Amino acid sequence: MNPVWSPDSRWVAYSRRLDNQLRAVFVHDIRTGETRQVTDGMADAITPVWDASGKYLFFLASTDYGLNTGWLDMTSYDRPVTRALYLALLDKDEPSPFLPKSDEEEAAGDRESEAGEEEAGDPATRGGSSGDEVADVVIDFEGIQGRIISVPNLPTRNYLGLLEGPDGHVFLAEAPSSGPGSDLRRYSLEDAEAEDFLEGVTTATASHDRKKLLVRVGSNWSVVNTGGPPPRDGGERLSTAGMRILVDPKAEYAQMLRDGWRFMRDFLYVDNAHGAPWDDVWDWYSAWLPDLNHRSDFNHLLDMVSGEVAVGHSYVRGGDYPELDSPRTGLLGVDLAESNGFYQITRILTGEDWNPGLEGPLSLPGMGVEEGDYLVGIQGRELRSPTNPFMLLEGTAGRTISVSINDRPSVEGAREVMVRPVGNEGQLRTWAWVAGNQRRVDEMSGGRLAYVWLPNTGQGGYSYFNRMYFAQQDRQGAVIDERNNGGGSAADYIIEILARELTGYFNSRAGDRRPFTQPMAGLWGPKVMVINERAGSGGDLMPYLFRFRGIGPLVGAKTWGGLVGTWDTPPLIDGGRFVAPRGGFFDVNGEWAVEAEGVAPDIEVFNDPQSVMEGGDPQLEAAVREALRLLETERVELKPEPAAPIRYRRPGGGGG
Repeated sequence: MNPVWSPDSRWVAYSRRLDNQLRAVFVHDIRTGETRQVTDGMADAITPVWDASGKYLFFLASTDYGLNTGWLDMTSYDRPVTRALYLALLDKDEPSPFLPKSDEEEAAGDRESEAGEEEAGDPATRGGSSGDEVADVVIDFEGIQGRIISVPNLPTRNYLGLLEGPDGHVFLAEAPSSGPGSDLRRYSLEDAEAEDFLEGVTTATASHDRKKLLVRVGSNWSVVNTGGPPPRDGGERLSTAGMRILVDPKAEYAQMLRDGWRFMRDFLYVDNAHGAPWDDVWDWYSAWLPDLNHRSDFNHLLDMVSGEVAVGHSYVRGGDYPELDSPRTGLLGVDLAESNGFYQITRILTGEDWNPGLEGPLSLPGMGVEEGDYLVGIQGRELRSPTNPFMLLEGTAGRTISVSINDRPSVEGAREVMVRPVGNEGQLRTWAWVAGNQRRVDEMSGGRLAYVWLPNTGQGGYSYFNRMYFAQQDRQGAVIDERNNGGGSAADYIIEILARELTGYFNSRAGDRRPFTQPMAGLWGPKVMVINERAGSGGDLMPYLFRFRGIGPLVGAKTWGGLVGTWDTPPLIDGGRFVAPRGGFFDVNGEWAVEAEGVAPDIEVFNDPQSVMEGGDPQLEAAVREALRLLETERVELKPEPAAPIRYRRPGGGGG
């Protein structure tokens, strides 16, 4: 909402979301208590800022916001937004600052006085920005929407917000093409132009008199003048080296516990704390405050407070912990097994060749390391079992080191290989698992079924889906694997693509004359989704929507059952988080759904440890069998191009 006071402190302007999911600018009169809408709701209007003179109200608005209104939905991804700068003329008698002016040169005697020249030349000393008494701000609401002007000479771009400037000026924060922070631009009403002011700004706030900005660029803080030329090199830096904060942990814990208790009371998606006696909960747990001696103790206590609500997604995270040196152990991207008194390489993770930047440390061409070789030394130190090899790899992540490799269990005849260990093998092992699943589906189906794994319903899952699904549009059906899905957004985009139906064709005279389907992007056969108990949140919603749309059966185990939304909960004072879920899901019949229930499969299959340890995957195998069964009756055969039509006609049926 980000409310801002008018220069005379009578009015508060803010932006609020309407029922159409676009935001509009509102103004509240503290004298009368009346609130009026300024913009019409046909554009997404944000971040109102008052001009220092009180004559204008600046704001940003987007007319291409579109699917970004569905900010929780995956269909809002990859939808660029541009905004323009507008101002509202508050007084009906106030002329536009952009009225046409004569371009004839003014005579010297007609120019303003020296004092006037000084006023014009130093915008930080004009009107209400000087600290002098400010005139009352007059707002004529009748016809105000007809007095909203798009400022000239400023292209629409991805502007993120506005910041107060001196009289006749406003600062725009623009998303940079690359790098962190925002780029500040200063727009002048008098010149009707914007100029670059400061790049890479991560934090900025204006002083009360609008003469200064406190800005942070990277790790440096500066105070810069709002008038005059743009600051060079980020302005004069403030030294923070000597700053210290005295923290009383006991008092901080008490405040944060109270804040967390209030967050759950005031922000939870329902008003009854799920029936918990919330005042009593405070009494029960605040009594433990004197016994807390560490942030970990506090997190445990706050977790117990959250547990009284019995709701998913009520996370306790972070906080003010002491910094500890933790040298990262390097990992070689291999599996090792003790053999003949040494360690034999039983598996080399390659990252699969189609993943740029995800190469296995020992899989690069030219290394010559093969499965079955022995790792007999690290950094010149001999390695024999049962010595823990990771002890010799401590602190080597990201460094180039040497390892000794031999094709037999002996130090004699070993060769040195230079390698750069990684700090985390998670992605390497994930892709090895995905590639293994894809091969399993290919082998079981004879190449007829696509395999798509969705790790989450956020940006990662969106990227995985777009990459894997459309690359297999030539398959006859698909197995969608959402096991262990960590959630994120509502995966409406994925569901809509999966639910697409074939509506026709466009022929093609190129190549083998294979027609284009309509829609062109799609996979038309039966689809099966694999689920398990570790899929939750958006990973709960996706199979729910899959079933709701009647796309296909669900195979596996019931999902986690954690379908509540988390947004808008403020941070705790030390930077930690305590999440009070803000939105609960209920179905089209008006009944709470999925949360604390999960989504049950149509075909229940459990991955028992024994089968998995032996290299099997009962859930995936069952899904493939079900998809193959459905292919017998639901396979879509693409129609061949029909015979060329005869549409030539002449009266009488004659020729020329």
